[in-house]
Amino acid sequence: MKVREAMSEDVRIVNPNQSIREAATLMAKIDAGVLPIGENDRLVGVITDRDIAVRAIALGMGPDTPVRKVMSAEVKYCFEDDDVGEVAQNMSDIKVRRLPVLNKDKRLVGIVSLGDLALADGPANAGEALCGISEPGGAHSQSGDGAAVARQA
Repeated sequence: MKVREAMSEDVRIVNPNQSIREAATLMAKIDAGVLPIGENDRLVGVITDRDIAVRAIALGMGPDTPVRKVMSAEVKYCFEDDDVGEVAQNMSDIKVRRLPVLNKDKRLVGIVSLGDLALADGPANAGEALCGISEPGGAHSQSGDGAAVARQA
């Protein structure tokens, strides 16, 4: 099965100059925990609800802080024609629960989550990925220890 068969196509994008309040409000409105960050028609980062809580609020930044100051600029992604099993393994290796999905022109066409994978492909790949993601450490933990290979924009 290909990622395009499992991904969510309804993706909202925020600009890096928008405030974290605007990003959080949009997350609440669409019931999402992550938003891609776009600038000049390119994916330049992602921001999660955890980024807002841990990188902004916990450090005393206010709601008008630009998204740029707390976003993850090292964008991990997959392609729409990638195999879901390989993507699930990659998500496990890099310890992320969601990945932006790009077409071959590197344009954003969706987001795939562990939940999307579980619903479309069954629990095996998503369950194994969740086990790997749940192990302590990794490039996306707040301690920043560990690293994994993944595509970067």
